[in-house]
Amino acid sequence: MKSICLYFQIHQPFRLRNYRFFDIGHKHDYFDDYANRFFMQQVAEKSYLPANKLLLDMIKKHGKKFRVSFSISGSALEQFELYTPEVLKSFQELAQTGCVEFLAETYSHSLASLKSPEEFARQVKKHSSRIEQLFGQKPKAFRNTELVYSDDIGKLVYDMGYQTMITEGAKHVLGWKSPNFLYCSASNPRLKLLMRNFQMSDDLAFRFSEKRWSEWPLTADKYLGWINAMKDNEEVVNIFLNYETFGEYQWAETGIFAFLKAFAGKLIAEAKHQFKTVSEVSKSLQPVSGLHVPYPISWADEERDLTAWLGNELQKEAFDKLYLIEEKLKTSSDSQLEHEWEKLQTSDHFNFMSTKWFSDGMVFRTINPFNSPYDAFINYMNVISDFTIRVEKASEGKEVEMPTPAKKTRAVSKTASTKEKLTKTPANTKVTATKSKAKTK
Repeated sequence: MKSICLYFQIHQPFRLRNYRFFDIGHKHDYFDDYANRFFMQQVAEKSYLPANKLLLDMIKKHGKKFRVSFSISGSALEQFELYTPEVLKSFQELAQTGCVEFLAETYSHSLASLKSPEEFARQVKKHSSRIEQLFGQKPKAFRNTELVYSDDIGKLVYDMGYQTMITEGAKHVLGWKSPNFLYCSASNPRLKLLMRNFQMSDDLAFRFSEKRWSEWPLTADKYLGWINAMKDNEEVVNIFLNYETFGEYQWAETGIFAFLKAFAGKLIAEAKHQFKTVSEVSKSLQPVSGLHVPYPISWADEERDLTAWLGNELQKEAFDKLYLIEEKLKTSSDSQLEHEWEKLQTSDHFNFMSTKWFSDGMVFRTINPFNSPYDAFINYMNVISDFTIRVEKASEGKEVEMPTPAKKTRAVSKTASTKEKLTKTPANTKVTATKSKAKTK
């Protein structure tokens, strides 16, 4: 009997407004409230609310036989509270069933694990505390931003008290090994690792509605048949997805909701396998071997590396500039500045600067509010320049101007040119995700 581990990730960034060079030193409202509200309300209507209702109905029908895991970034939780409180309530209803596990991650969906262990630990602690406040669970397992993992990051995570972490089943790490087992860190065997089965996951996330795919249409019977055809000794199938797959990446018209309902029902009825949460898999299985990961991996693109966020000089310069602020920020003791710095760490800002799609080609591109990676870089650096000035003043004990509230008329005018495009395009936030090649069954 195999364990089927369904894990869903949810994140929405606080998007930046068009911040000009001439705004530096004069205006301190960096974030686009109109766009953030627009995106969140759209994706809530198309994805979060109907998907949560489906999961709740499935739990009511199947009881504890159906179980799932989530990680929700702190920035997404904040936007639930600001713009769609009904979504937060629906997640709280799921939490009350006892069939849903919530994982820990960085609060702002940041890449702090690559730059600042202290900031990384602070954000994880803040996120864990918020999850416990909202859902009554203290996270037991960890998921880093974009499934980024290395031996060094694993040590940081273990030192924070987590004994289970999920990451990508990257081919260059696994080699001949299958992702369908529980592993552990080679440098710290006490840290257990669940590896994403990217073929089974991407069949849903990217290929489900692709009519040119040789396996289209993907039915619940076919998908379950692939699981049944796996080797008997394989122990777990980790199906890790962005939650927006349901209704946003794959629209309701594709049949994605009906697929999930049918797949779960058939798997439970067959009783050959069982759904388990991340922590339940970790507790019930023993690692088959250690994995040595000297360089960070992620779940992005074919390379499964960091190039979606730190692959060019623009991204690296912005990333370095961001963390140069850290030391002075600590001396300011200004909670408002700290919270804004948190938002500026969100990985999406660097993703918008990616030039990979110029050469790789993007077959699954999502909304980027900027016309080019260079526009994204210039806009971000303008914001960082103004923010740095404010931090320096605060560290010197000088009075710091508070962010100027965004005027609604300005926000509407700014976004009006893109609104038509937004309503026709999925409102998720990843920019460089590409479809993996369709596998042959």
